[in-house]
Amino acid sequence: MLKVLKLVIVGSCLLTSLAFVFQNEPLSPKSNSKVNTVVIDAGHGGKDPGTRGRRTKEKDVALAVALELGRRIKDETPEVKVLYTRSTDVFIELGERSAFANRNNADLFISIHCNATPRSRSVRGTETFVMGLHKTEGNLEVAKRENSVILQETNYKQKYKGFDPNSPLAHIMLANYQSAFISSSLRFADHVEKKFQSVSGRESRGVKQAGFLVLWRAAMPSVLIETGFLSTPDEEDYLSSEDGQAEVAESIHQAFKLYKSEMDR
Repeated sequence: MLKVLKLVIVGSCLLTSLAFVFQNEPLSPKSNSKVNTVVIDAGHGGKDPGTRGRRTKEKDVALAVALELGRRIKDETPEVKVLYTRSTDVFIELGERSAFANRNNADLFISIHCNATPRSRSVRGTETFVMGLHKTEGNLEVAKRENSVILQETNYKQKYKGFDPNSPLAHIMLANYQSAFISSSLRFADHVEKKFQSVSGRESRGVKQAGFLVLWRAAMPSVLIETGFLSTPDEEDYLSSEDGQAEVAESIHQAFKLYKSEMDR
């Protein structure tokens, strides 16, 4: 009993210590379920290239897909306000990305990324993550890699109150904060992965959960989409091409349309 009590106390203290950013931004579900505003986040940027292929940087693919996705949403559903965390090659801190979505009362937050693994040049496929507990070591590795961006931020130790992007326990604890939006996030994530298969014939690695700082304080349904592996040559060729980027954007766009129609009903 004493050991259980100690674990509860330690867990509570860790959760408190992780409430390090945007403490004045309340995390509460929206009363309006309609999707009127979407924030599209192109991962990385500026001094942070993200992962790399032989000749391709993640930040460039993410920006191209994000802009194309936004254009398609605006063209087909002009009543939806589309906002970007970045529309050029600039560095945006992780915390500011979700804070931007919160300030603009977004109804959906979509973060676009590319995957990579140093252990293989043949792993391929898409993955869509929502905030949650790690189910596998692979999920944790993706979260660690994406969260390590904070090491490039000024005064990150003070800003994030000692959060260690290499700590599994820290990632698991911060994952609890998005629980209010998990159902809608999972719904959209599932649509994204199914559309990658049906629209573009991509291999889907499924919907997964992990602790991402960029999703942590987003006060709306949020997903992080890994569009493919730059470490695999044919996937890099696809993701760096205009046709490939347009196809990725259209797959996410189709998922958005389906999600919006369901939520609006």
